[in-house]
Amino acid sequence: MDPYLLRKLNRERAARRAVIHLTDLGDGRDRVICEGDPVAGPLGESIANAFRSGKSGVVEVEDRKFFLNVHLPPARIVVIGAVHISQALARMAMVAGFDVCIIDPRTAFATEERFAGIDLVAEWPEDGLKTRPLDPYTALVAVTHDPKIDDFPLSQALSAGCFYVGALGSRKTHAKRVERLKEMGHGEAEIASISAPIGLDIGAASPAEIAVAVLADIIEHLRRRPLRGAAS
Repeated sequence: MDPYLLRKLNRERAARRAVIHLTDLGDGRDRVICEGDPVAGPLGESIANAFRSGKSGVVEVEDRKFFLNVHLPPARIVVIGAVHISQALARMAMVAGFDVCIIDPRTAFATEERFAGIDLVAEWPEDGLKTRPLDPYTALVAVTHDPKIDDFPLSQALSAGCFYVGALGSRKTHAKRVERLKEMGHGEAEIASISAPIGLDIGAASPAEIAVAVLADIIEHLRRRPLRGAAS
């Protein structure tokens, strides 16, 4: 690979931005395509599909073959609240290939015994997120029911463009949350992107079932997300 392309590829990956190394299998010419770069026609459609799926492979477009080497940042889930739902969600999310972090300042809940092998941060989100900044490849799940803990990371997630933002609570609880987020400077369209009540509507009742609904919702948002520079 050309040194310039290699530097560009490494720079984008280090910044947790999606990038594809495209090679024309006919003449060997290659280029690096960042998410949001305009690529017209059927090849552009194939590239968009690759950005969403994260799968590398050969595509054939107009009798030409291209190899798409896809580099997506590892998708991660940051859960605010070390509750029963979080215990089930963390285990399932790791099996599904997500990096998981649990943040909760309540040390009675945020214990190694309850979250063995999980990145557990027993700090206020204002502090814990300083070393774990949110970004478009992060899902933010707020489940404490406590505005003092949930509101700041929800606001940060909206500002950072997280691909998924979800919050536990009834419609009445969420209506109050909406007003608080408006006071924090967020617009109606931003706030409307929050999944609340959280998760897919599958009639979930137990903490484990709610965790299934949340994880399914996260996966759907990840795989069907609008790409940067593309229309929603």
